[in-house]
Amino acid sequence: MIFGLDPLFFDDLTAGDVVVALVKVVLIFAILLVGVMLMIWFERKVVADMQNRIGPNVAGPWGVLQTLADGIKLFFKEDLVPEQADRKVFKLAPYLSLVPAFVTFAIIPLGGQFTDEKQGIINPFGGHGTFFQVADPPVGILLFLAMSSLAVYGVMLAGWSSGSKYPLLGSVRASAQMVSYEAALGLSLAAVLIKSGSLSTHDIVMGQSGWNWNVWVTGFVPFIIFLIAGTAELNRPPFDLVEAEQELVGGFHTEYSSIRFALFFLAEFMNVITMSAIMVTLFFGGPSGPLFGPGIVRAILPTVWFFLKLLVFLFSFVWFRGTLPRFRYDQLMDFGWKLLIPLALGWFILLGALEVGRDNDWNPLVVVVVGFVVLSAGSALLLGAIRSGRSNRVSEEVLP
Repeated sequence: MIFGLDPLFFDDLTAGDVVVALVKVVLIFAILLVGVMLMIWFERKVVADMQNRIGPNVAGPWGVLQTLADGIKLFFKEDLVPEQADRKVFKLAPYLSLVPAFVTFAIIPLGGQFTDEKQGIINPFGGHGTFFQVADPPVGILLFLAMSSLAVYGVMLAGWSSGSKYPLLGSVRASAQMVSYEAALGLSLAAVLIKSGSLSTHDIVMGQSGWNWNVWVTGFVPFIIFLIAGTAELNRPPFDLVEAEQELVGGFHTEYSSIRFALFFLAEFMNVITMSAIMVTLFFGGPSGPLFGPGIVRAILPTVWFFLKLLVFLFSFVWFRGTLPRFRYDQLMDFGWKLLIPLALGWFILLGALEVGRDNDWNPLVVVVVGFVVLSAGSALLLGAIRSGRSNRVSEEVLP
């Protein structure tokens, strides 16, 4: 055994398989880097348009090279390390935020005809079909959850190792926020897994062929919860309490400069692209879409559909930033623990009951009605508890 792998695994590999795998890794990494550069430009231009401004318009056509110019500038700035910082951890933290985003993107299928025939793109080296996907582990979704949990360490260690109080407060906020919304994210994801019956991203996309997308198969609610929890996981507005400049100066990255400062924002925008791609894969069929035209067009169209869907989510994240005000921190935590988690858990139980009822020939109408009554009663009790807590808090503030 070599690193836990059967030696026979290597006997089945051909030179073409190795070349294709390397080409995929390099291509996906290049797509992500270029995508981050375009995403920063896209966000600046869209927000500027929403605020009746021009935005970047000097470097390159329509200002598209402004991000590249900023990155080159940051490379040549002085790399400062605070005197009280833990130097090793301080320098390692940006990479702990960056690597999980790329590893997660590697399991996302970007192309290939996901039909019952499982037609991939022709592999000129090995002579058989290959999908536009770096890796398809049988536990791909668990890998996504592991990477999303690991990403918080980069933020947490950056604030802790800086030797300053404001970055430390930002890292503590990040830890609490990500742990709180990770539960709702996982429960909404579990609803998809009930319907797909697999942890493989490839199999999840295969199960959504023919417009049988999970977004309406699961009843929209898991998607809405996943979108909100994913936004909080990314520390994007209106959940950007980690970087609240009013009280934290700049958050966990206050003491960073030069390329290490840039790596945090590279990781943030890369995570936005990765999270959007995950939502397209889980709820909107990934690369699936109508196919037409000659063979080369049919091979490219799935990737085109994927990136068009991805663009919709990227615009949505920018729209959130330009529209929604930032939460207070108590509102942020209440929303996650008292609303999203109970709703996600209730919907998960309801979908599970429907699956069990289908296998045992239960009347689905009865299951839905009973589930709706239970959800309504739980929601009423929950809202009553929230209002009671708020009234008690207000009375405590009013009393001398």
